[in-house]
Amino acid sequence: MLDIRFIRDNADAVQQNAKNKGYTVDVAKLLQLDDDRRQSQRRVDDLREKRNANAAKMQGGQPDQSVIDEGKQLKIALAEQERSLNEADAEFRTLLDSIPNMMFGDVPIGGEEDSVEIKKWGEQARGAVDHLDYAVSRDWVDFERGAKVAGAKFYFLKGDLALLENAITQYALDFVTKKGFTFMTVPHMVNSRVATGTGFAPRTSDQSDEYYIEGEDLSLIATAEMPLTGFHADEIIDEDKLPLLYAGLSPSYRKEAGTYGKHTRGLFRVHQFNKLEMYAFTTPEQSEAMHETIREIEEELWQALEIPYHIINIASGDLGAPAAKKYDLEYWSSVDGAYRELTSCSNCTDFQARNLNIRVRRKDGNVETLHTLNGTAVSLARSLIAMIEHHQRDDGVLNIPKPLRPYLSGRDTL
Repeated sequence: MLDIRFIRDNADAVQQNAKNKGYTVDVAKLLQLDDDRRQSQRRVDDLREKRNANAAKMQGGQPDQSVIDEGKQLKIALAEQERSLNEADAEFRTLLDSIPNMMFGDVPIGGEEDSVEIKKWGEQARGAVDHLDYAVSRDWVDFERGAKVAGAKFYFLKGDLALLENAITQYALDFVTKKGFTFMTVPHMVNSRVATGTGFAPRTSDQSDEYYIEGEDLSLIATAEMPLTGFHADEIIDEDKLPLLYAGLSPSYRKEAGTYGKHTRGLFRVHQFNKLEMYAFTTPEQSEAMHETIREIEEELWQALEIPYHIINIASGDLGAPAAKKYDLEYWSSVDGAYRELTSCSNCTDFQARNLNIRVRRKDGNVETLHTLNGTAVSLARSLIAMIEHHQRDDGVLNIPKPLRPYLSGRDTL
């Protein structure tokens, strides 16, 4: 969430920023609620002070009936004001949580089509066999039995395609740990505080993408970003320990709400897939450079796997609540003749950290909110699509890039 003091001082900018991101919020109402709750807090504080003074009069003997009556009235009045304060604070918090993070000045304004290409790598080949047709012909994937077991858009990977997924995972894990990221396995569920604090709030009620556990304060994670953000909740980290770099491997569970009509064939949009996520905790002054570093790591990895791509600076309307800036790495689809999302990386500045009370202690002793960033090393379902499209041969054999061969017992084809 944003600092309420920042919102008070920059109300118009916060309102315009939310509009540019596609969020319908009422900053004026938020500030009115903020004023109401502060007034209510002052009344509560005043009544508590009077209650304490009344209690002091009752010490050391039999108090006057007027003192007793005053104490009863103060107790009733305080209970009413505390209830009013709690209601005002709850309404305020709900609205505050709906305000998205502020964007950087170089974020393009507009919808998905307004994102700006900043780099391109590799050739734009055409004419490949669709990944689903290719995989089904090799008996590598089974969506029919996945639907029988769990429902539509669930699947089984089989044989060499499952081995290829494992090889990509192991290669990417070695790649990012050599870059200084500490490998972590993570819980596959998080509580509502972490889910909300990470910023996974839908624009509208029908866009919720998470699977919730009925009767529990838990949801299945949409990305390892969620538990990794919560890892340092309510902690103060010494400045000289930053940046902290983690790599979380986990399944990702998504309803894919609000995605109908987008590219959905085969493995591109599914309800469960594996993903290796990079995550960084930094000081505020480190975060912009770290964002570029994470992007460069993603590029280096996919260049090594010989997958053509471009990098786009995501436009405001497609940015999401937590991000101040986001890059997408989109691979060239030689089937569709278009770029399709493969990985992304975001600078969330202090938005998530403030939600979860994660701070840095400066060398001079001052304490402030730190910054968080995330970036996908490999999203395995889409990684397999890119590999099949770009490394298939006319004879039906799949070539294996050199970096992956050690993870496939030296095999150079599948």
